[in-house]
Amino acid sequence: MKHRLIATLLMSFGLSLLMSCWVTFLNLGWSELFFSQWMAAFRLAWPAAAVIAFLLGPPIQRATAEIARRLP
Repeated sequence: MKHRLIATLLMSFGLSLLMSCWVTFLNLGWSELFFSQWMAAFRLAWPAAAVIAFLLGPPIQRATAEIARRLP
C-alpha cells in the first residue's frame, strides 16, 4: 500500500504539473500572469489527479494485464 500511495502521488504530481502548464499556456499564452495562473491551476489539479489515480489505478492495472495477456 505504501508503494502504491507513493507511486500515485509522484505520477499525479508530474502529470498535473505538466497538464496544468499546457492548458494554462493554451488559454493564456506567455503572459505576465502565466506563472501565477499555472500554479493556481496546479494547486487545484494535483489533489484531484491524486484521488482519481488512486481510485482508477487498480482497475486500470487489471485491464492492462488482461489486454497484455490477449496480445500475441
